[in-house]
Amino acid sequence: MMDGDVALALRRAGLDDGDAVWDVIRPALRAGETYALPRDISKADALALWLAADRETWLAEDQEGRTLGVYYLKANQGGGGSHVANCGYMTAVEAAGRGVARAMCAHSLERAGGRGFRAMQFNFVVSTNERAVRLWRAFGFETVGVLPDAFEHPRLGVVDALVMHRRL
Repeated sequence: MMDGDVALALRRAGLDDGDAVWDVIRPALRAGETYALPRDISKADALALWLAADRETWLAEDQEGRTLGVYYLKANQGGGGSHVANCGYMTAVEAAGRGVARAMCAHSLERAGGRGFRAMQFNFVVSTNERAVRLWRAFGFETVGVLPDAFEHPRLGVVDALVMHRRL
C-alpha cells in the first residue's frame, strides 16, 4: 500500500509483536492528549488492551519492517450493537504526517466492510486532536455527538470529546 511518501504493508499483529506495538503507542499514552487512558498505564495493561482477543490488531510497516502505526478493529458493542465497528489508531511519532493514519483508516474501513459491519463509530475523539478529526471527516465520518468537558487534557485543561460515525 502506498500513501503519501511512505510505502506501507499492513499485517495482523500477534502476541509476539508486543514490543513493536508498545514502541508506537507508548509516546501517545504518556503524552495523554488523545486517549482516555491513564498516562502511566503499564506496558502489560496497554498491550492487554491493544492485543485483546476481542479485536484484530494490525501493524503498518515500512519496507524495512519498521512499525510506523498500529490499529485495532472490533465490534463497538455486543449484542444489538455488534454490527457497528470501532477502531483505535496510533502512529509512530517519527511517522506523523506521512500518510500512515490515512492508510490505516482506509484499510480498517475495507476490513470492517469485509467482516460485515454496517457502520463504524469512534466513541471518544478528543476535540483538540485536530489532525484526527480532519482525517476522519475526510473519510466521511460525521460528528453525531459532543461530550462537553469530557476529557482532561494535560496542557489545555478540560475539552470536549466527539462521537463520530460513518455508514459502511
